[in-house]
Amino acid sequence: MINVDPLEIEKFNQLAHRWWDPHGEFKPLHDLNPLRLGLIEEAAGGLAGKRVLDVGCGGGILAESMAARGAQVTGIDVGEKPLKVAQLHLLETGHQVDYRRASVEQLATEVQDCYDVVTCMEMLEHVPDPASTVKACAAVTKPGGLVVFSTINRNLKSFLFAIVGAEYVLGLLPRGTHEYARFIRPAELARMGRDAGLNILKFVGMTYNPFTKVYALSSDTDVNYIAVARRA
Repeated sequence: MINVDPLEIEKFNQLAHRWWDPHGEFKPLHDLNPLRLGLIEEAAGGLAGKRVLDVGCGGGILAESMAARGAQVTGIDVGEKPLKVAQLHLLETGHQVDYRRASVEQLATEVQDCYDVVTCMEMLEHVPDPASTVKACAAVTKPGGLVVFSTINRNLKSFLFAIVGAEYVLGLLPRGTHEYARFIRPAELARMGRDAGLNILKFVGMTYNPFTKVYALSSDTDVNYIAVARRA
């Protein structure tokens, strides 16, 4: 596999059976999904009929929700167990998603200029070379197509909130989910995007209120953020 950390893959393989439990380890993904889906759909001008690629799809939470909006979705991941969970879940919902075990770098050697929308959510901070992933995401996107990334900023606040707070104090995520050194500043992601032929349209922050337990989109990109880009 290209650009893969085996320890990261094993981490998510061990949790795969919990992927669709809305109260389990992946509860933040379930809670965030409506916000992410709405932002993607608005930026794309609607998903119905669009060819969409979800990179690092895991158990398929976002991929299935985009398919439910009428998109023709392909989901790729290098983890075997999350993909099996995603495929089994389709039997319950009846949605149509083409799941494949592959990295986006591998896919880019097979297809180019193919997808209207490419999403890569909560993945860049888990790969050894995020610039390689950004470049491959751009390569498989049609000229003028949309690419959406979500990741975590790198600063003291993100360390306190995303690691100390989320993993050790609030227990929102399993301990060891993230490594601070792999977090990516918006300026760094913008540079990776430019080098790959992507124009960053906007950055949108995602915040969490520990008292109301509600996630929201905001202008605060200090911790979690989404980057919306268009291929030139």
